[in-house]
Amino acid sequence: MGSDGTDNLSLDSIRKTLIGLEDTIIYSLIERSKLPLNSPAYKSSPFPGFHGSLMQLLVKGTEAVQAQFGRYQSPEEVPFFPDNLPPPIVHPSQNCSQKLPAAAASVNVSKDIWDFYVNKLLPQLATEGDDGNYVLSVASDLVCLQALSRRIHYGKYVAEVKFINETEAYTTAIRAQDKDTIMNLLTDTKVEAMVKQRVAKKAMVFGAEVTLSDSNGSNTNNYKVEPSVVSRLYDEWVIPLTKVVEVDYLLKRLE
Repeated sequence: MGSDGTDNLSLDSIRKTLIGLEDTIIYSLIERSKLPLNSPAYKSSPFPGFHGSLMQLLVKGTEAVQAQFGRYQSPEEVPFFPDNLPPPIVHPSQNCSQKLPAAAASVNVSKDIWDFYVNKLLPQLATEGDDGNYVLSVASDLVCLQALSRRIHYGKYVAEVKFINETEAYTTAIRAQDKDTIMNLLTDTKVEAMVKQRVAKKAMVFGAEVTLSDSNGSNTNNYKVEPSVVSRLYDEWVIPLTKVVEVDYLLKRLE
């Protein structure tokens, strides 16, 4: 097992990482919620050498720079525009990135993340309006997208640890390419319910509007991001897509 770099993986260490990513995601959503929707930033427009939306242009350009500095050498970091990325000129330290078997490289749900963020989440997050500050809006979108992508693609590590802990059961299902059995093996509804409750509570705490007139220092009826939106984000998209990543990874695990 040591040859594939998975020696130090454990469900406990992964859970700590995922809990930390909850904070990152919620804070990024709070920042984006401060800005109006700014719909023109998501409509296709002609740019020199590029035809697409301002959001697509900024994300693609940022990813090209980050690729040179080794961001996408880590299995949990997956670009939204992988075609024609420049090769890295800086490589991450072996101590900074866990390795996974080759199956991890082809597991990618970036298109689904982009679709639910732009078409489903963003309209719930940002109020209708146009202040003309499109670059600031899409820069904030990029932070949200990358945090969500990292959280969801971290499912590769989750799947690997589950495989290590129940190798025989998973191996049988993988050899049969039995998606339903794999999904049943990796699903823990109690943990999922706890995660949804925790992120809703965090959204209440992180996003409470603080005023001096409140006896307890905060107005718990007015949040920067509605806790129900964050809970639904995890319920309808983050958790299901993470499980898609886990199943896809495991189906290829023995290759």
